[in-house]
Amino acid sequence: MNFKKIFILAICFLLINCTYVNAATINSPYNKTYVILIDLNENRLFLIKNNSKKIIKSYPVASGKKSTPSPIGTWKIIDKGAWSNGFGTRWMGLNVPWGKYGIHGTNKPQSIGSPASMGCIRMNNNDVEDLYDKVSLGTVVIVYGGPFGLQYNNLRVLLPGNTGSDVFQVQKTLKSRGYYSNSLDGIYGDNLKKAIIKFEMDNKLNITHNINYELYKSLGMAPFE
Repeated sequence: MNFKKIFILAICFLLINCTYVNAATINSPYNKTYVILIDLNENRLFLIKNNSKKIIKSYPVASGKKSTPSPIGTWKIIDKGAWSNGFGTRWMGLNVPWGKYGIHGTNKPQSIGSPASMGCIRMNNNDVEDLYDKVSLGTVVIVYGGPFGLQYNNLRVLLPGNTGSDVFQVQKTLKSRGYYSNSLDGIYGDNLKKAIIKFEMDNKLNITHNINYELYKSLGMAPFE
């Protein structure tokens, strides 16, 4: 087995077996036949047999743009359907709490292999039909792009109303420090705003509703090298 395969399987093992499993995933049915790993850095989807940890197939995909990133985390397929038009020929919805995201086909095959979507995972129609026939409801889907949603090795400035994996991670970090007690839903609402202001006051930071580099750094969420 080459290094790349070892790396892929290690990610699957860690993300399925560690505590970084979203609440929305824990409370939904779990089908153990396959695991799907989507590597946003490479724009590839890997279908992995769960019992043997063997990579069954690999498909090129399109992921979310920088302004509309794909939802990094561990999810499950909660609905399936034969859709059409911009969604290609198949749809597999994920249980992301802050929006409607899924794996689907496309009528823009030229976008495959690049960050081009509104956050969903696009596949060529023949590929999504092949995947659709192999997986069932409850299949775990791991969307991987580096720590804290750093698919692009930078953290965006977050404003009230923003949603995403980076918001989720800020909520999780503040919760671990006792500042945030509400649900981890990836939505920047009033409760998170209050937690941020209290954290800024306690740590003598500039008081602002924006989640910026100063706050990320104080939370230990600085970009990787």
